[in-house]
Amino acid sequence: MGAGYGGLRALKELQEQQPNADIIMINKDPYHWEMTSLHEVAAGTNEPEKICYPVDSVIDSKQTVFIQDTVTGIDRDNKKVMLKQKDPVSFDYLLIALGFESELLGIEGMKEYGLTISDISSVERIRTQIDQILAEWKKSHKEEPHTLVVGGAGFTSIEFLGELTERLQSEIQNNRLPKNKVNVICIDPSPDDMPAFDHSQTHYAVSKLEQRGVTFVTGRIKKVEPNGVYYENNGKIKMIETDTFIWGGGIRGSSVIKNSGFKEKHSRVLVQPDLTVEGEPNILIIGDCSAVPDPNGGIYPATAQIALQQGDCAAYNLKALLDGRPLKKFVYQYRGTVCSLGPKDAIATVMGKNLKGFPASLMKKIVDYRSIWKIGGVRALLRLWR
Repeated sequence: MGAGYGGLRALKELQEQQPNADIIMINKDPYHWEMTSLHEVAAGTNEPEKICYPVDSVIDSKQTVFIQDTVTGIDRDNKKVMLKQKDPVSFDYLLIALGFESELLGIEGMKEYGLTISDISSVERIRTQIDQILAEWKKSHKEEPHTLVVGGAGFTSIEFLGELTERLQSEIQNNRLPKNKVNVICIDPSPDDMPAFDHSQTHYAVSKLEQRGVTFVTGRIKKVEPNGVYYENNGKIKMIETDTFIWGGGIRGSSVIKNSGFKEKHSRVLVQPDLTVEGEPNILIIGDCSAVPDPNGGIYPATAQIALQQGDCAAYNLKALLDGRPLKKFVYQYRGTVCSLGPKDAIATVMGKNLKGFPASLMKKIVDYRSIWKIGGVRALLRLWR
């Protein structure tokens, strides 16, 4: 279930092993989208079709049946996957790779009035809103600027702000527009703290965005309304007027996990070393719905990098289950972290080295193209090359 990084990689590897079994892939969309490029579509610097390729392009129709439908739940007792439109699908072995949902943290008004970077339809809504802002900017003679607020200063928000500010600078130069007609504000309890990077890199990222006009505000989001966002700073509640609030404050696993009765936290299940569920050796979970312990007693962050590696391990273990062989433990091989700040700027930690600027941006492209090649192959790479 799920044609994201982990699910589609597992399917590709499993098909190559040619198991003596019927394989069924279930996904709500007919395409796979590159999660690491969603922020580009949201900001309007890339097109949706340039970060997607068909699920069918990975499927071997001689081995695998593709069902396009939304999973609503899992009947674990009767070994059935419940679907929104079609009849339930029976399984002997199940791989759950359903992906993520935005973590709204129970903030009042977030679901109704906040925009999230979570899938293709969500980023298209953000892009439409930004396009409207820019259209008004070009024809309006009002003195009051439009204010756009981003909640959270994690990976998603920083990458989105990088693309957005590049686009705004381009609009100013190409259309001779006045500056300061769009205020971009980012609210976060610790805007200069990104756990995957050291302080010098975080300072570089924040400074670059500030130079492009982003104002970072220290605070915690408390409530979102149609025309404003409330946040807490030093025990005081403050408000910023805006009708465009974009939330990038974290993710959680698919709600299907909680709805199906798994023991979970934030819809993530603590999996066994072989990626199976405790007490249910016929069910494996990978990607954003899985929680994998790290050596320090914590949980690895949900990333495309770990999902791809889990996909390889899950494919091996599914084949081993079918063959009656021992399963292998999943061992995560950390290869680095990259956060883009626009098309030609980024910060990165790769092989123990810290990179900034254009070299880090090149590394970002290499990482993105590698993941496309590992799942979609040459055809997908040629389709999405830019």
